[in-house]
Amino acid sequence: MDLARILRHFATTSAHVRRAFPAAAMRSIEQAIAASEATHPGEIRFVVEGALDGVPLLRGQTARERAIELFARLHVWDTEHNTGVLIYVLLADRRVEIVADRGIHAKVDTGVWSAICRGMEDHFATGDFGRGATHGIDAITQLVARHFAPTPGNRNELPDAPLLL
Repeated sequence: MDLARILRHFATTSAHVRRAFPAAAMRSIEQAIAASEATHPGEIRFVVEGALDGVPLLRGQTARERAIELFARLHVWDTEHNTGVLIYVLLADRRVEIVADRGIHAKVDTGVWSAICRGMEDHFATGDFGRGATHGIDAITQLVARHFAPTPGNRNELPDAPLLL
């Protein structure tokens, strides 16, 4: 059990999340996702969680495990072209995880997803959360658009607004 991690999670409040991702940053993220999805049939979902609590924290749930759990719970896997992508930010750990559905994951190397996550984390380390988020969305847009052409009548299957947990 990592006591420092547990204390960090208990100390991370919703106020920390609002300071990192104020309303203007949230609007920028939503706009970036909407603009992205206009160029390809993929669906991007952006989720920020301040901290884990209770049993998941005490049993040592990682940011990756939580991202996979949310990928299923939010139905990011359930898009028409199997091109859903979840960007998950666990603020207390300063970790970013990307989980991609099988349609896009089969075409993109795992190392590429990791590089996007680390790039976002670099921005976050300097306190530039809004820019870090849009940087990641832009990188994902390029990947999805490279592998999947826009389709006529492409409908928006997942909300563009970021989700704060």
